[in-house]
Amino acid sequence: MANQLPAEIIQLRKDEASTLQGQLAAAIVRAILEAHARPGTRLPSSRRLAATLGISRMTVTLVYQDLVSRGYLETLPRSGIAVADSVPHRGLSASSVRPAGERPPDWTQWLGEQNQPRRVIRKPSNWHQYRYPFIYGQADSRLFDHNAWRDCARRALGTRDFADLAADRYGADDPLLVDYICSNTLARRGIRARPDEVLVTLGAQNALFLAVELLARADRRAVTEDPGYPDFAETLRRAQSPTSFLPVDDKGLVPALLPPDTKLVIATPSHHIPTGATMPIDRRHDLLRRAAAQDFLIIEDDYDFEMSYLAPPEPALKSLDAEDRVIYIGSFSKSLFPGLRIGYLVAPAPLIAKARALRGIMLRHPPGHLQRITAYFLALGHYDAHIERLRAALKRRRAVLEQALAMTDLRIEGAAESGGSSVWLRGAEGSDSALLAESLRAESVLIEPGEVFFEQPPTPCPLFRLGYSSINERDIPEGIALVAQMDRAMARG
Repeated sequence: MANQLPAEIIQLRKDEASTLQGQLAAAIVRAILEAHARPGTRLPSSRRLAATLGISRMTVTLVYQDLVSRGYLETLPRSGIAVADSVPHRGLSASSVRPAGERPPDWTQWLGEQNQPRRVIRKPSNWHQYRYPFIYGQADSRLFDHNAWRDCARRALGTRDFADLAADRYGADDPLLVDYICSNTLARRGIRARPDEVLVTLGAQNALFLAVELLARADRRAVTEDPGYPDFAETLRRAQSPTSFLPVDDKGLVPALLPPDTKLVIATPSHHIPTGATMPIDRRHDLLRRAAAQDFLIIEDDYDFEMSYLAPPEPALKSLDAEDRVIYIGSFSKSLFPGLRIGYLVAPAPLIAKARALRGIMLRHPPGHLQRITAYFLALGHYDAHIERLRAALKRRRAVLEQALAMTDLRIEGAAESGGSSVWLRGAEGSDSALLAESLRAESVLIEPGEVFFEQPPTPCPLFRLGYSSINERDIPEGIALVAQMDRAMARG
């Protein structure tokens, strides 16, 4: 009689971002490969496996049929379902038994710990399966024009464009995309730039890394905001740059607090991360005057400026810069969808040339077809239409959110005056937002605990960020009520 794969070793991973059938198929394949199951090894009956996993028998039957068609399983006469002779990727499954005398490298010694990130924003990959996903930066696919994007993709992959996209640009970027960024995107922020002053990047994160890698040094003091975007701190830490973390007020970074030996400032003047505070014009001019007097540079992350639906956005700091001291970072990933990973770095031509060379030894250039699709989407007016839909939806959600919060004890500590897509909240006295977030997951609610935004977070930290870009408008009141109820109960102990 052939061996049988025990039902107990087939384990679902509920955090996998797929349907139940997809999770079960992955679990069966994983069990076959990890157990080194030989051809002919029988699988549990659909009834037995369904009972073990607590799912329907029909789901198991459908998955078995799918895996038979894909070559993992086969149907045996009067013997049920068994592992097929031609399991894909069987040759990639290495034995767990290491030959005598062989030793693996000591990865702790090789890698060390000095560059391990200490502050990382974590979001579950299956966030869309939660009913109340109050997390920042995720796209709502219902607001996106998929047909328009598909049409732009067809254009970009057509015969006329293919030769251009298939060529190795040796570090150059798509001229159509760069032209739109210079003539339209930057112009709307009051920024004038030539093509040799713009570099397309794999999102704002890549732009930040390139700028810090080129400008930060162990003998140059850097300054960033506290609370602030944790990746600013981690990127500076990797560059071994001595860093001062300046507290912010309701107007963002305070220039008067800058240390006299400051050489590099990283800030979010339009929408401070995470409070949403906007730096006023007089403070922006003060920051630029100090940059000239003290001879330091500024990296401006101008994220979320498109989400200005309550008031026009303030001019970008870069637009006020007469001495080329501001390095500007922008991105289309937040406004379109985060998986796009198309951003841009704007700076004087000598810095862009160095950044292009550095990018070249890392990844040459972002994928040409994605650059061209994005360029068409922008140039044909689809982007502007998308932004209008997004602004209208966020305006409605913001109003519903504020109305729901007004009926609770939760307090808004920060929110962008011009709009944005998140608010910074304070829970009850003595509450811990990390524990609150963990408890809320069981209620299908996601929030972002605040401690990750601080270099030295308060203990316990009652602050947390609530995003509303990806949650259904109708679900906001009930979600807020659950957050407030749980926060109140935990504060009482």
